[in-house]
Amino acid sequence: MRSGLIVRKLGMSRVFDSGVHVPVTVLQVDDCQVVSVCTEEKNGYSAVQVGAGTAKVKNVGKAMRGHYAKAKVTPKHRLVEFRVSPDALLDVGTAFSADYFTPGQYVDVRGVSIGKGFAGSMKRHNFAGLRASHGVSVSHRAHGSTGQCQDPGRVFKGKKMAGHMGAKQVTVQNLKVVATDAGRGLIMVKGAVPGAKSGYLKIFDAEKKPTFDPEVAAKKAEEVIEDQGPTKKELAQQAKAKIKAEEESAKDASEDEAPEKAAPENTAEEPKEGESENKDENE
Repeated sequence: MRSGLIVRKLGMSRVFDSGVHVPVTVLQVDDCQVVSVCTEEKNGYSAVQVGAGTAKVKNVGKAMRGHYAKAKVTPKHRLVEFRVSPDALLDVGTAFSADYFTPGQYVDVRGVSIGKGFAGSMKRHNFAGLRASHGVSVSHRAHGSTGQCQDPGRVFKGKKMAGHMGAKQVTVQNLKVVATDAGRGLIMVKGAVPGAKSGYLKIFDAEKKPTFDPEVAAKKAEEVIEDQGPTKKELAQQAKAKIKAEEESAKDASEDEAPEKAAPENTAEEPKEGESENKDENE
Protein backbone atom coordinates (compact mmCIF):
# COMPACT_ATOMS: atom_id res chain seq x y z
CA MET A 1 0.00 0.00 0.00
CA ARG A 2 1.56 3.26 -1.14
CA SER A 3 1.00 6.88 -0.15
CA GLY A 4 -1.70 9.12 -1.54
CA LEU A 5 -1.56 12.75 -2.66
CA ILE A 6 -3.14 16.05 -1.69
CA VAL A 7 -4.72 17.73 -4.71
CA ARG A 8 -6.74 20.85 -5.35
CA LYS A 9 -10.06 20.74 -7.17
CA LEU A 10 -10.11 23.12 -10.15
CA GLY A 11 -13.53 22.20 -11.52
CA MET A 12 -15.17 19.97 -14.10
CA SER A 13 -14.56 19.66 -17.81
CA ARG A 14 -14.90 17.03 -20.52
CA VAL A 15 -12.69 15.01 -22.84
CA PHE A 16 -13.43 12.91 -25.90
CA ASP A 17 -12.28 9.31 -25.97
CA SER A 18 -12.73 7.80 -29.46
CA GLY A 19 -15.62 10.16 -30.06
CA VAL A 20 -17.29 9.41 -26.70
CA HIS A 21 -17.93 12.34 -24.37
CA VAL A 22 -16.44 11.71 -20.91
CA PRO A 23 -17.14 14.14 -18.00
CA VAL A 24 -14.03 14.64 -15.87
CA THR A 25 -12.98 16.51 -12.76
CA VAL A 26 -9.67 18.36 -13.05
CA LEU A 27 -7.39 18.00 -10.01
CA GLN A 28 -4.12 19.89 -9.56
CA VAL A 29 -1.01 18.59 -7.79
CA ASP A 30 0.17 21.82 -6.12
CA ASP A 31 3.75 21.58 -4.73
CA CYS A 32 3.11 18.23 -3.04
CA GLN A 33 6.04 16.91 -0.99
CA VAL A 34 6.89 14.44 1.76
CA VAL A 35 7.31 16.40 5.02
CA SER A 36 7.84 13.60 7.54
CA VAL A 37 8.07 9.81 7.78
CA CYS A 38 6.83 7.55 10.59
CA THR A 39 8.46 4.14 11.06
CA GLU A 40 7.67 1.03 13.07
CA GLU A 41 10.80 1.39 15.21
CA LYS A 42 10.26 5.03 16.15
CA ASN A 43 6.48 5.55 16.03
CA GLY A 44 5.02 2.05 16.09
CA TYR A 45 3.42 2.34 12.64
CA SER A 46 4.39 3.16 9.07
CA ALA A 47 3.10 6.37 7.54
CA VAL A 48 4.08 9.25 5.28
CA GLN A 49 3.18 12.85 6.07
CA VAL A 50 2.47 14.77 2.87
CA GLY A 51 2.11 18.52 2.49
CA ALA A 52 0.68 20.56 -0.38
CA GLY A 53 0.24 24.20 -1.29
CA THR A 54 2.28 27.13 -0.01
CA ALA A 55 1.56 29.02 3.19
CA LYS A 56 2.89 32.43 4.22
CA VAL A 57 5.55 32.20 6.90
CA LYS A 58 3.82 34.82 9.06
CA ASN A 59 0.74 32.59 9.25
CA VAL A 60 2.70 29.53 10.47
CA GLY A 61 3.39 28.96 14.17
CA LYS A 62 6.90 28.55 15.57
CA ALA A 63 6.47 24.83 16.20
CA MET A 64 5.41 24.16 12.60
CA ARG A 65 8.17 26.42 11.29
CA GLY A 66 10.68 24.18 13.02
CA HIS A 67 8.92 21.11 11.64
CA TYR A 68 9.23 22.41 8.07
CA ALA A 69 12.79 23.62 8.62
CA LYS A 70 13.85 20.16 9.79
CA ALA A 71 12.43 18.65 6.59
CA LYS A 72 13.98 21.50 4.51
CA VAL A 73 10.70 22.20 2.72
CA THR A 74 8.64 25.36 2.38
CA PRO A 75 5.65 25.79 4.74
CA LYS A 76 2.61 23.95 3.41
CA HIS A 77 -1.04 24.93 3.30
CA ARG A 78 -2.27 21.39 4.04
CA LEU A 79 -0.77 18.42 5.88
CA VAL A 80 -2.12 14.86 5.66
CA GLU A 81 -0.73 11.57 6.94
CA PHE A 82 -1.16 8.44 4.82
CA ARG A 83 -0.67 4.96 6.27
CA VAL A 84 1.64 2.91 4.05
CA SER A 85 3.35 -0.47 4.11
CA PRO A 86 6.97 -0.51 5.41
CA ASP A 87 8.34 -1.12 1.91
CA ALA A 88 6.50 1.96 0.53
CA LEU A 89 8.18 4.57 2.76
CA LEU A 90 9.59 7.60 0.94
CA ASP A 91 12.44 9.97 1.69
CA VAL A 92 11.69 13.34 3.28
CA GLY A 93 11.51 16.06 0.63
CA THR A 94 10.35 13.75 -2.17
CA ALA A 95 8.20 15.71 -4.63
CA PHE A 96 5.14 14.20 -6.32
CA SER A 97 3.94 14.82 -9.87
CA ALA A 98 0.76 14.01 -11.78
CA ASP A 99 2.50 10.94 -13.24
CA TYR A 100 2.18 9.32 -9.80
CA PHE A 101 -1.11 7.90 -11.11
CA THR A 102 -1.45 6.08 -14.44
CA PRO A 103 -4.29 6.71 -16.91
CA GLY A 104 -6.66 3.77 -16.72
CA GLN A 105 -6.21 2.98 -13.05
CA TYR A 106 -8.88 3.50 -10.38
CA VAL A 107 -8.58 5.85 -7.40
CA ASP A 108 -10.54 6.90 -4.33
CA VAL A 109 -11.08 10.60 -3.61
CA ARG A 110 -11.90 11.88 -0.12
CA GLY A 111 -12.90 15.38 0.92
CA VAL A 112 -15.43 17.56 2.71
CA SER A 113 -18.69 18.01 0.81
CA ILE A 114 -20.23 21.41 0.12
CA GLY A 115 -22.28 22.65 3.10
CA LYS A 116 -25.99 23.20 2.44
CA GLY A 117 -26.96 24.59 5.85
CA PHE A 118 -30.19 23.57 7.61
CA ALA A 119 -32.23 21.60 5.06
CA GLY A 120 -35.69 20.11 5.20
CA SER A 121 -36.52 16.42 4.90
CA MET A 122 -37.47 16.69 1.20
CA LYS A 123 -34.09 18.09 0.22
CA ARG A 124 -32.00 16.22 2.76
CA HIS A 125 -33.58 12.75 2.51
CA ASN A 126 -35.64 12.98 -0.70
CA PHE A 127 -38.98 12.66 1.12
CA ALA A 128 -42.14 13.01 -0.99
CA GLY A 129 -43.74 15.55 1.35
CA LEU A 130 -47.45 15.93 1.98
CA ARG A 131 -50.19 16.53 -0.58
CA ALA A 132 -50.45 19.89 -2.29
CA SER A 133 -54.21 20.13 -1.68
CA HIS A 134 -57.22 18.13 -0.43
CA GLY A 135 -57.17 19.14 3.18
CA VAL A 136 -53.44 19.81 3.65
CA SER A 137 -52.66 23.38 4.56
CA VAL A 138 -49.45 25.16 5.52
CA SER A 139 -47.42 21.92 6.00
CA HIS A 140 -46.89 20.80 2.40
CA ARG A 141 -43.16 20.10 2.81
CA ALA A 142 -43.34 18.59 6.31
CA HIS A 143 -41.86 15.13 6.99
CA GLY A 144 -44.92 13.81 8.80
CA SER A 145 -45.06 11.83 12.02
CA THR A 146 -41.81 10.75 13.64
CA GLY A 147 -42.77 8.68 16.69
CA GLN A 148 -44.81 5.58 17.52
CA CYS A 149 -47.36 5.06 20.32
CA GLN A 150 -47.13 5.39 24.09
CA ASP A 151 -44.64 2.51 23.92
CA PRO A 152 -41.78 3.31 23.29
CA GLY A 153 -43.00 6.89 23.59
CA ARG A 154 -39.91 8.44 22.02
CA VAL A 155 -38.18 9.10 18.69
CA PHE A 156 -35.44 6.63 17.84
CA LYS A 157 -31.94 7.91 17.30
CA GLY A 158 -30.94 8.30 13.67
CA LYS A 159 -34.45 9.14 12.50
CA LYS A 160 -34.40 10.89 9.12
CA MET A 161 -35.51 14.43 9.87
CA ALA A 162 -34.65 17.99 8.92
CA GLY A 163 -31.19 19.15 9.96
CA HIS A 164 -27.72 20.25 8.88
CA MET A 165 -26.85 18.98 5.40
CA GLY A 166 -23.41 18.62 3.83
CA ALA A 167 -20.06 19.84 5.21
CA LYS A 168 -18.98 16.33 6.15
CA GLN A 169 -16.28 13.93 4.98
CA VAL A 170 -17.24 11.98 1.88
CA THR A 171 -15.26 9.32 0.00
CA VAL A 172 -16.03 8.56 -3.64
CA GLN A 173 -14.60 5.19 -4.64
CA ASN A 174 -13.43 3.62 -7.90
CA LEU A 175 -13.03 6.71 -10.06
CA LYS A 176 -11.12 6.07 -13.28
CA VAL A 177 -8.09 8.22 -14.13
CA VAL A 178 -8.75 9.40 -17.68
CA ALA A 179 -5.58 11.42 -18.32
CA THR A 180 -2.64 13.13 -16.60
CA ASP A 181 -0.56 16.18 -17.51
CA ALA A 182 2.76 16.26 -15.66
CA GLY A 183 3.76 19.59 -17.21
CA ARG A 184 0.79 21.42 -15.69
CA GLY A 185 0.37 19.02 -12.76
CA LEU A 186 -3.16 17.96 -13.69
CA ILE A 187 -5.01 14.72 -13.01
CA MET A 188 -8.36 14.12 -14.72
CA VAL A 189 -10.70 11.59 -13.15
CA LYS A 190 -14.02 10.44 -14.56
CA GLY A 191 -17.05 11.69 -12.63
CA ALA A 192 -17.62 14.09 -9.74
CA VAL A 193 -15.73 14.44 -6.47
CA PRO A 194 -16.81 16.04 -3.17
CA GLY A 195 -16.00 19.61 -2.21
CA ALA A 196 -16.13 23.05 -3.76
CA LYS A 197 -13.76 24.54 -6.33
CA SER A 198 -10.27 25.37 -5.05
CA GLY A 199 -10.77 22.97 -2.14
CA TYR A 200 -8.17 20.37 -1.14
CA LEU A 201 -8.83 16.64 -1.49
CA LYS A 202 -7.03 13.38 -0.76
CA ILE A 203 -6.54 10.98 -3.66
CA PHE A 204 -5.11 7.48 -3.33
CA ASP A 205 -5.19 4.07 -5.00
CA ALA A 206 -8.60 2.40 -4.97
CA GLU A 207 -8.95 0.01 -2.05
CA LYS A 208 -11.52 -2.20 -3.78
CA LYS A 209 -9.73 -2.43 -7.12
CA PRO A 210 -6.42 -4.20 -7.86
CA THR A 211 -3.31 -2.16 -8.59
CA PHE A 212 -3.27 -1.04 -12.20
CA ASP A 213 -0.59 -2.57 -14.45
CA PRO A 214 -0.57 -1.27 -18.07
CA GLU A 215 1.06 -4.45 -19.45
CA VAL A 216 -1.44 -6.73 -17.74
CA ALA A 217 -4.33 -4.52 -18.89
CA ALA A 218 -3.12 -4.59 -22.50
CA LYS A 219 -2.72 -8.37 -22.40
CA LYS A 220 -6.19 -8.80 -20.92
CA ALA A 221 -7.67 -6.53 -23.60
CA GLU A 222 -6.08 -8.68 -26.32
CA GLU A 223 -7.52 -11.83 -24.75
CA VAL A 224 -10.98 -10.25 -24.62
CA ILE A 225 -10.74 -9.26 -28.28
CA GLU A 226 -9.70 -12.81 -29.23
CA ASP A 227 -12.54 -14.31 -27.21
CA GLN A 228 -15.08 -12.06 -28.95
CA GLY A 229 -14.15 -13.48 -32.36
CA PRO A 230 -14.17 -11.56 -35.64
CA THR A 231 -16.05 -8.29 -35.91
CA LYS A 232 -18.84 -7.57 -38.44
CA LYS A 233 -16.37 -5.72 -40.63
CA GLU A 234 -13.96 -8.65 -40.61
CA LEU A 235 -16.78 -11.11 -41.41
CA ALA A 236 -17.86 -8.94 -44.35
CA GLN A 237 -14.28 -8.80 -45.65
CA GLN A 238 -13.97 -12.59 -45.34
CA ALA A 239 -17.25 -13.09 -47.27
CA LYS A 240 -16.09 -10.75 -50.05
CA ALA A 241 -12.74 -12.55 -50.30
CA LYS A 242 -14.53 -15.92 -50.49
CA ILE A 243 -16.85 -14.74 -53.29
CA LYS A 244 -13.90 -13.26 -55.20
CA ALA A 245 -11.94 -16.53 -54.90
CA GLU A 246 -14.93 -18.53 -56.19
CA GLU A 247 -15.34 -16.18 -59.16
CA GLU A 248 -11.63 -16.48 -60.04
CA SER A 249 -11.74 -20.29 -59.83
CA ALA A 250 -14.84 -20.40 -62.06
CA LYS A 251 -13.13 -18.10 -64.59
CA ASP A 252 -10.01 -20.30 -64.69
CA ALA A 253 -12.14 -23.40 -65.23
CA SER A 254 -13.99 -21.78 -68.18
CA GLU A 255 -10.69 -20.75 -69.78
CA ASP A 256 -9.44 -24.37 -69.60
CA GLU A 257 -12.58 -25.72 -71.31
CA ALA A 258 -12.48 -23.21 -74.23
CA PRO A 259 -9.42 -24.65 -76.13
CA GLU A 260 -10.86 -28.16 -76.00
CA LYS A 261 -14.05 -26.98 -77.73
CA ALA A 262 -12.11 -25.01 -80.38
CA ALA A 263 -9.95 -28.04 -81.53
CA PRO A 264 -11.41 -30.07 -84.58
CA GLU A 265 -12.77 -33.45 -83.86
CA ASN A 266 -11.27 -36.40 -85.88
CA THR A 267 -14.26 -38.65 -86.56
CA ALA A 268 -12.42 -41.09 -88.93
CA GLU A 269 -11.57 -44.35 -87.34
CA GLU A 270 -7.98 -45.42 -87.59
CA PRO A 271 -7.48 -48.92 -89.08
CA LYS A 272 -6.28 -51.61 -86.85
CA GLU A 273 -2.81 -53.14 -87.32
CA GLY A 274 -4.12 -56.57 -88.43
CA GLU A 275 -6.51 -55.15 -91.00
CA SER A 276 -3.82 -52.96 -92.69
CA GLU A 277 -1.47 -55.96 -93.10
CA ASN A 278 -4.21 -58.11 -94.72
CA LYS A 279 -5.02 -55.31 -97.13
CA ASP A 280 -1.41 -55.11 -98.31
CA GLU A 281 -1.17 -58.88 -98.86
CA ASN A 282 -4.34 -58.93 -101.00
CA GLU A 283 -2.94 -56.25 -103.25
